[in-house]
Amino acid sequence: ATLVHATVNVARCISGRHFFESIIVAVTNALKAWNGSNDGEVSSQRCETLAQLAASLGVIFDEPQLKDGLTHFILVLDGMDKQRDPPPTLMPALARLCETIPCLTCVFIVTTPPAGFLRACPTSYLYFPPYTKSELIQILSLEPPPSISRETSTEKEIHEATTDSELANLWTRFCAAVHDSLAQSAGRSLPSFKNSCYTLWPRFVAPIIAGTYSPQQFSKLLIAARPFFQDEAFLNPKIVSPQTTGSEMSFDKSRQPATRGFTFTASVSTTLISQPLTGLTGLLPTTARVLLLSAYLASHNAVRHDISLFSTSYNGRKRRRPGNNTNRANNRNKQRKISRKLLGAHAFVLERLLAIFEAVRTEWIDSTPIISGPDGDIGMALATLASLRLLIRIGTGDIMDRSGKWRINVGWEVMRGIGRGIGVNIEEWLVE
Repeated sequence: ATLVHATVNVARCISGRHFFESIIVAVTNALKAWNGSNDGEVSSQRCETLAQLAASLGVIFDEPQLKDGLTHFILVLDGMDKQRDPPPTLMPALARLCETIPCLTCVFIVTTPPAGFLRACPTSYLYFPPYTKSELIQILSLEPPPSISRETSTEKEIHEATTDSELANLWTRFCAAVHDSLAQSAGRSLPSFKNSCYTLWPRFVAPIIAGTYSPQQFSKLLIAARPFFQDEAFLNPKIVSPQTTGSEMSFDKSRQPATRGFTFTASVSTTLISQPLTGLTGLLPTTARVLLLSAYLASHNAVRHDISLFSTSYNGRKRRRPGNNTNRANNRNKQRKISRKLLGAHAFVLERLLAIFEAVRTEWIDSTPIISGPDGDIGMALATLASLRLLIRIGTGDIMDRSGKWRINVGWEVMRGIGRGIGVNIEEWLVE
């Protein structure tokens, strides 16, 4: 027997009354088509409340010809979360219609069900548990990678290429190692775990292709590829360009005695920097660091000094005021003042921060030796600093409002270290 059903597109219903009347019309038309008495569509009945809807559906399903032959009727409500201004009791009441009409079953199709969707514990649902380790390995064993052949020229060594059984055994043990090391962080689902395995597999079998190890030496292969299993940076695509100096991570005889001189190069995302950076200097991208230094200057320098610090003279050079100039200090007032960097940070508007950033960006970034490409945009850098509470917004409003006020939340010692990390002496840009 065919399954009798009716479908209502909830997103097309303008009001609650339109929704209730659409349900009655759809149910009536479906029942008439099932009985074979399809003599045109039924005119809509007036229905404004949930009580009237339940009463009307009860009258429809209580007809004698339906009680004898109809056992199940499915009412599909497509897009229940897209209804306009629904009352809070609508979906729980529709879910409990089956209690008054035994042959009726309501199916809700939603995109993002909220918490407490039906406000009822015994709601029917389908739970798809995550795959276990054995299940993941079994699924990936159905699609093994292509066979491995060594880079040899003699006929004898060509016949010693990896067989299918050795490849299947090596692939299974490799998937188990990837699951143990990266499954909790970078391979929780089947697609991510599959991507992790296929991404690390060429690096794992590189010693076999080079002829350094055989497929049976799994422990030595695992030790040689240890850096790839300890860091999921190989599996994380980034929009920030890597900072490289041309020195790449390699393993030679001095570091790996068992590799027989086998050298391999890691991907660009794990290249090493000649001068290791720590703290905020190493974690923040260059754009965020320059933006943070600009915010420090905006907080500790008065507005009247911006023209003399950041303007360009006729000969095209930047006019910077040195921090310790005794001759200039003697010409001023002899009264001793507290240094502004020892005082609290003052608030500044975002427009001034962006102006200072634009003025110093070319000079500071061009003099930095570790930059090899552009970083993220200014908006993302500003959002990163705000999320880390390095920059604090004062008041309410949009984060990109140029008239909004901000205040830096970083001390002098940290800012001096950040400036030195990119080759900038921040003391030369502060007015005492």
